[in-house]
Amino acid sequence: MSDLLASDLITPDAGESPLLNQGSVSILKAAPIARLSFRAREASLKAAGSVFGAALPTTPLACETAVKRAALWMGPDEWTLLAPEEDLKEVFEGIEAKLGDEPHALVDISERSEAVIVSGEKAVWLLNTGIFIDFSLDAFPVGTVTRTIFHKSPVMVWRTGSDTFVVEAWVSFMDYVAGLLVQSAQELEAA
Repeated sequence: MSDLLASDLITPDAGESPLLNQGSVSILKAAPIARLSFRAREASLKAAGSVFGAALPTTPLACETAVKRAALWMGPDEWTLLAPEEDLKEVFEGIEAKLGDEPHALVDISERSEAVIVSGEKAVWLLNTGIFIDFSLDAFPVGTVTRTIFHKSPVMVWRTGSDTFVVEAWVSFMDYVAGLLVQSAQELEAA
């Protein structure tokens, strides 16, 4: 499910050079995408998901994906919805029209966050330099998503493949997060 997403929605930014490209790990800046923060009651989830094009997961740490769509569980009544940039208006207006007066909040947060793609056989090691979560496949399988802290910065981590993760941070924190990832990877290479 998430392997499909990695190839059609979360892609490296073609206009950017790799932040790091070693044999055992790479860090690539992800291309911009539309991000929406959605909050609603359970009664609205099915309708919102049908318009969005992917069901909204109700299980903690889960995601649901479809072609060029991803719905990430962020909390009991909160999701991050991902789609191509060019679909932002269609998705936003479609959900608003479908839900009408039903209580919900839908906010465009596309400019708030950026993402990097961390992949390779040492990706878990690299993430564990600043995040104390068991990222083994058994404990954190493909498709798992969580909010956490990387060193002192809030991040979202989403496993999109067996050795591939999307790490998202607010734009104001991304230089810090990416810089620490690159620095740690360089220390790994020197060891």
